[in-house]
Amino acid sequence: MSKKFICVFVAFFGFLNLSTAQSSVAHEIGGFFGPSVMKSDYGQRNNDSSTYRNTGFGIGLVHYLNFSYRSMSDAYFNEHFKVRSELSYNQTKLNHFGKWIQNGNSIGKQQLRAMEGKSSIVNLGAQLEYFPLNEIHDFEYSIGSFSPYISLGVQYNFYSATSSSTMGELGTVEATFPKYLVPSDGHSYGFSTESNGTWSIVSGIGARYKLTDLSDLMVDFRFQYFNSDWVDGLNPNEEIFTENKYNDWQVWLTFGYIFYLE
Repeated sequence: MSKKFICVFVAFFGFLNLSTAQSSVAHEIGGFFGPSVMKSDYGQRNNDSSTYRNTGFGIGLVHYLNFSYRSMSDAYFNEHFKVRSELSYNQTKLNHFGKWIQNGNSIGKQQLRAMEGKSSIVNLGAQLEYFPLNEIHDFEYSIGSFSPYISLGVQYNFYSATSSSTMGELGTVEATFPKYLVPSDGHSYGFSTESNGTWSIVSGIGARYKLTDLSDLMVDFRFQYFNSDWVDGLNPNEEIFTENKYNDWQVWLTFGYIFYLE
């Protein structure tokens, strides 16, 4: 994983250095933070407790290519699009919630209650942000104004997932819910402790607030769908357990500060 990370990291910042040579392109840098909710194989589907109690936290750094700030052209692309590059990290602790662990003390319910996991993810990628309602130039010269946007992009994700149980070692009949003892997707069990990489599609909506001539505040709500069902460390055999229909995904609500480089 470390070699993959180095290659992508070098390519990412090589792209940023190359873009600096384009005099008509301005640059913005910033940071963000906020909660992230992972929708995974932990917990009951469409259950509020599974949603809100499997909540983590993330931070990140961003860089923007601004085609409007130094440009003399009012081309539509320049005035309505920015390219966002990002390096971010988030971590979520995971447990089972919902009806399958409630109202009783059977061995299966005890096993599910005792299961716990953790997913740590480093995200590296780029998005295209579209500002449909106002021109970027107008926003830049209007302190106190808002500029909403939508975004779409791809990221490469380096994840580290752990799975454990307070009842004992996972993989034993005594500690493991039967569903997770079945081999799945090339793994000996339906759970895993591993570090690996995968791609994800990222889309979102957000808004900028013009704070000063050279700075903005940002709020961003993002949906991220992974090309893997092992990001959380659980993946019961989908041929047998047909309720396992989707890969892991998560949503972020983040708040950030953006500074314009002159």
